[in-house]
Amino acid sequence: MTEVYLLLGSNEGMPAENLATARLLVEERAGAIVKLSSIYETEAWGVKEQQNFLNQAIQIQTNLSPSKLLTALKNIEKEMGRKETTKWGPRVIDVDILFYANQSIDLPDLKIPHPYIQERRFTLVPMAEIAQDFIHPTIKKTMIELLRSCADNSEVKLKE
Repeated sequence: MTEVYLLLGSNEGMPAENLATARLLVEERAGAIVKLSSIYETEAWGVKEQQNFLNQAIQIQTNLSPSKLLTALKNIEKEMGRKETTKWGPRVIDVDILFYANQSIDLPDLKIPHPYIQERRFTLVPMAEIAQDFIHPTIKKTMIELLRSCADNSEVKLKE
């Protein structure tokens, strides 16, 4: 079994319910959830003119290869109604692979670690909550160190 960190995000429909559905489907099809962060309400990143997101980091244990995991997650997104639209645009659900153990993978359709982790508070805050001492395999800094040095000042607040 491999330790994997995922980030769930939603800002269309009923985002809290979308995250709950995604967690169930991830557990059914990708691997057991070991840890989950709180849910955070976050400003949109990249394309600012849209609804705030709800985001949550989860750690799973999987026996799927990185490519098979990506396929399973893309199928979950599609089944939940995600449509391919503008990059960083609104979405019913987004499930990103942040880390796959300590591996570095650079394929046309899959980059691990996720290339924008260190630039996004909406990723670093929930990751630091569940894995503050996890070391980014290429940057060689912990999640808490990356959060402290992150230039992004977008609002990330605990969902009440």
